[in-house]
Amino acid sequence: MRPLDGITVITLEHAIAAPFATRQLADLGARVIKVERPGVGDFARGYDARVRGLASHFVWTNRSKESLALDIKHPEARQILKRLIQVHADVLVQNLAPGATARLGFGYQDLVAQKPGIIVCDISGYGNDGPYRDKKAYDLLIQAEAGFLSVTGTKETPSKAGPSIADIAAGMYAFSNILAALIERQKTGKGRHIDISMLEALGEWMSYPLYYAFDGAAPPARTGASHATIYPYGLFQAGDGNTVLLGLQNEREWVAFCEYVLRRPELAREERFAGNAQRNAARQELEAIIDATFASLSAAEVIERLEQANIANARANDMDALWAHPQLQARARWRNVGTPRGEVPALLPPGSWEDGDPRMDPVPALGEHTGAILEQLGYSATQIAGLRAEGAI
Repeated sequence: MRPLDGITVITLEHAIAAPFATRQLADLGARVIKVERPGVGDFARGYDARVRGLASHFVWTNRSKESLALDIKHPEARQILKRLIQVHADVLVQNLAPGATARLGFGYQDLVAQKPGIIVCDISGYGNDGPYRDKKAYDLLIQAEAGFLSVTGTKETPSKAGPSIADIAAGMYAFSNILAALIERQKTGKGRHIDISMLEALGEWMSYPLYYAFDGAAPPARTGASHATIYPYGLFQAGDGNTVLLGLQNEREWVAFCEYVLRRPELAREERFAGNAQRNAARQELEAIIDATFASLSAAEVIERLEQANIANARANDMDALWAHPQLQARARWRNVGTPRGEVPALLPPGSWEDGDPRMDPVPALGEHTGAILEQLGYSATQIAGLRAEGAI
């Protein structure tokens, strides 16, 4: 028994934000029916072919779903979708252009009149109103609009995040808001309309630099892999050419760092380094001292000293190292998930699963479940064949 067993989610989704949210609902046991355009499907299916010919983004965000190929611009297809929602849906999730579902008759006001308990979650770049409502929004563009690029990268070069963090942020808030709405519905019997904006989601994640620059103050500087305001904190090179990431958070750690890592305990008593603000102001001087010490050590020796001092540290792993990470192996976090091209490994979702694994069913082929879903709705084989011939499915 999983937490969302018995909940059905219908989703008109593409790309990342909505699929990421609905995949997590599927992880918890929800039945997720993904409506895709016949012949093309979710355009994220075509982003790349890195996973045995399948797209990496799609494999990541679409396991455990059923794919229903419907051309929702076709009148018969709209009737199918309307019937599907009326009979089965607890939740409708969509990230089409703002206003698109309302024009097709599937906006919240249309649906709640017939089904008061329906939960509708709209995900968009800027929200369902305001002057930016109809502005196109992709992950990188939202990273820019939310100010993320202004605080990320080097002094010379603003940099985007590697993963699609604006999409991920929006997907996470959609997921948590839907869970809250399901709990609320248990108490009131009423559904809810949820309007999730990528800008607002990433804007929330930008709250530290926002407050740092409060009331006209200067924003955090771009400092690459270092911290903008805490020092020492970031990547440092060892004598063998490898890098180590370390971070200090308080004065106790600074004293230990001087004694056990730098082997210069007297530095802890120097006024120029007395407190993080002073160390941050004198980071060039301190960096020279750290570099001189690490130049005679291998990365393994640096980490050994950091561990002795109980200083937080990490290896700067690449993807190969993450695939083989000993902590993920020791905690048995890997499972196999089916795809149309065979099984691939997948990480368990974060959390504890002592009572049984989350749902981790196969990634669907385009339209794989169309016939079965229509049969459940009462369509005959002849009717289904006719709908295929008309291009409705």
